[in-house]
Amino acid sequence: MIKPAIQFVLLLVFCQLACAQMPYTNPESVGLNGDYINTQVDSIMQLAIKEQAFPGAQILVAKQGQIIFHEAYGYHTYDSINKVSLNDIYDLASVTKIVGPLPALMKLYEEGKLDLDAPFSNYWNAWKHKKDKKHITLRELLAHQSGMQPYIVFLSRVFKNGKIKKRFIKTKASKRFSNQMYEGIYVKNRFKNKVFRNINRSKVSNDKTYKYSGLASLIYPEIIENITGENYTDYLKKQFYKPLGCETLGYLPKTKNFKNTIVPTENDSVFRKTLTHGWVHDENAALLGGISGNAGLFGTATDLAKYMQMLTNFGTFNGNTFFKPETVREFTKMQYPKNNNRRGLGFDKPLIGNDTLSITKAYPAPQVSPESFGHAGFTGTFVWADPKAELVFIFLSNRVYPSRSHRNIYNLNIRPKLQQIFYSATLTN
Repeated sequence: MIKPAIQFVLLLVFCQLACAQMPYTNPESVGLNGDYINTQVDSIMQLAIKEQAFPGAQILVAKQGQIIFHEAYGYHTYDSINKVSLNDIYDLASVTKIVGPLPALMKLYEEGKLDLDAPFSNYWNAWKHKKDKKHITLRELLAHQSGMQPYIVFLSRVFKNGKIKKRFIKTKASKRFSNQMYEGIYVKNRFKNKVFRNINRSKVSNDKTYKYSGLASLIYPEIIENITGENYTDYLKKQFYKPLGCETLGYLPKTKNFKNTIVPTENDSVFRKTLTHGWVHDENAALLGGISGNAGLFGTATDLAKYMQMLTNFGTFNGNTFFKPETVREFTKMQYPKNNNRRGLGFDKPLIGNDTLSITKAYPAPQVSPESFGHAGFTGTFVWADPKAELVFIFLSNRVYPSRSHRNIYNLNIRPKLQQIFYSATLTN
């Protein structure tokens, strides 16, 4: 165990090297008890790793715009060879939804190029003649209030009788097969048209209540390109990631020359037949060449902290303005509370009545404010911002290693329990 004083010095050094834009400070300077935090977090993390909730993870917490805690625990895999490092890159899974397409949609809304309450078919022509979809609005889609079905397993479309259809998948790249989903696996470029057709034909429920659906997220990058006239990933980098100082945040990290280590995810026994490492875990995103609105982003905890801090600041970060405060408030507020739907626009929100629930039933921690927002990812990632408490909580893990059947991260309520510590760690403790 590293002594707190040495730990703080190491954090300061790391900050100077990798995170000059978000200063480090000790918890005591913002009224929190560092010893209490270290003891409580260590206890939970040791139990989580022992119970195989994940082989390793890292936690970053910022308070009042300053990083007060950033620690790594465990290893990349259960063989205990590669220790988790503070600059490791993680597959963010569904956290992609609020860090990838969502800021672009927010900007286009702010610029008057998207109307939240107009029919989405105004921007996606294929829905104009779909009786069950032509009146769905972007607000309904982002708040999961549209009646769209939750998911389509597109991987099933590339198999026939247990064998891969060669008309969709090749082992070598070519002009028509340039979308790489893994080493030695290339998807037909036009497969995305099949994805869109299946979404366009999917059933929509008449029951307009909360039902989480990731299907529209697969469409958003195309919408963003159509409106901006720019490549989706280039637009994100130019408008958000580069000005924020996010050095690793983006798609297809394996194709970039990062010195950072990429943390592996799942041993894929169905399709890739190997450990998924450096390429997106989510199969739908993989079949789109790793670039999608539902998954595909990779990044470090510090990069995510910068993005979430910008939102906590209601659209500003280090002198740059990304959004008007009213835009952030509109997207992060609960949209359909009378319909028992806690969701914001793209952002997740606390359960309704969350502050009255025990830690075993709350989501996330009971102490978070109603103004807070964030998102979780299937691979074991979680980001949350609380403007009222001035607190950003980042948790990154690869809980799907070696298999997605590992669910103790949920069974043990690891993330809410960890988050709760930073609300209860007053100096009186």
